[in-house]
Amino acid sequence: MLLDNGWRAQVHARLASTNDAARACALAGDPGRLWIVADEQLAGRGRHGRAWSSPPGNLYASALLIDPCDSALAPQLGFVAGVALARAVEDLGAPDVKLKWPNDLVWRGAKLAGLLVEGAATPGRGLACIVGVGVNCASAPAGLAYPVSSLAAVLGRPVAPHELLSLLAARFDQAIGLWRRGPGFSQIRSQWLERAAGLGAPIRVAGPRGPCEGVFETLDASGRLLLRGPRGLEAIEAGDVFFIPPAAPDAPPN
Repeated sequence: MLLDNGWRAQVHARLASTNDAARACALAGDPGRLWIVADEQLAGRGRHGRAWSSPPGNLYASALLIDPCDSALAPQLGFVAGVALARAVEDLGAPDVKLKWPNDLVWRGAKLAGLLVEGAATPGRGLACIVGVGVNCASAPAGLAYPVSSLAAVLGRPVAPHELLSLLAARFDQAIGLWRRGPGFSQIRSQWLERAAGLGAPIRVAGPRGPCEGVFETLDASGRLLLRGPRGLEAIEAGDVFFIPPAAPDAPPN
C-alpha cells in the first residue's frame, strides 16, 4: 500500500507487535519509510516493557526509518513523532490535546496515546529507528492507575484507525522534514512546548534516581525535562511524570 511522499504501509489483521515486525523488516533489508499497521496486537508493549492493551478498533502502527540520524540524536524522534501525532489529532478536530513528557498524548489529563522509539543495528546500513504509536481511537483500557480516554469520546464520533493513520503519516513526514536529521530540533522542541502538559506547574517525576518534585520549567536543547525543585534546576533524562493537583483553598475563617 502506497502513502504520500514515498512512504509505504503494510497492514495486518493481527501481529504480536508492530515494532517487532518493523524490526524484522529492517533486519531483512527493507529500505525504510515504511509503516507497519495491525488491527490488533497480541503482545503490544510500551516503555520499559509494559504491556499495551491492543484490542481491535484502535491504531497500532510503527514507522521504520533507516539511518535517519546519528545514534546520539535518535531519542529526538520521540519528540518529532509527538508533534506529528498531536497535529494529526488536531486535524481530526480534537481540542486541547497536550503532550506529556516524554511520550504520551493526553486530553484534559487523560491518556489518549503513547509512543515507543526503539533502535536496531543493520549491518552496513546504519541505525534502524522504529517509532511505535498506539492510539485509543475507539476504546481505552480499564482498571489503570491513571485516567485514560479515547478519540471517540473526545470527538463524540467514531474515528477509524485508517483515518488517523492517513493524517499521521502526512504529519510525520512533515515533522521529519522540519527536523532534518537533527539541525531542526529547536523548531520541533518549540512546537512540542506549545502543547506541553504541566508546563509551569508542579509535577512529580519517578525516575531511576528516585522520585522528585518541582515545577516543570521547560525542555533543554536535547529534550531533557528541566525541573525547578528544592535542589535548584535539575535536568531529567528519563522518568514518569505525574501531575500534582492544586491544593484546595483554605476555608474562610468563621
